[in-house]
Amino acid sequence: MVANADPKNGSFAGAWGKLGCPTPTRGIAAYTISPNRQNPFAGAGHAATFNVFRRFRHQVLYVAPPFIVAYAAMSWAVEKNEFLNSKAGRIIGDAE
Repeated sequence: MVANADPKNGSFAGAWGKLGCPTPTRGIAAYTISPNRQNPFAGAGHAATFNVFRRFRHQVLYVAPPFIVAYAAMSWAVEKNEFLNSKAGRIIGDAE
């Protein structure tokens, strides 16, 4: 148990081996590794896959309709051009 802090001497946490803990802590060694050293890219591929799917799902309705309209207009224009440059199209085009 940590007592009140003394501004000059700090606080007394207990004798060595009983540092404020009711159970003895002698003989227990704890070692840690920095989280960056353990595995910094753990799950990055899995998270990236689902993040790309989520972003695509939210943006597809903003991007797809203009492309669909542009594709439809272009295919109509190509078909009309091919018709007007054919024998039948030249006959009808001259009548207009």
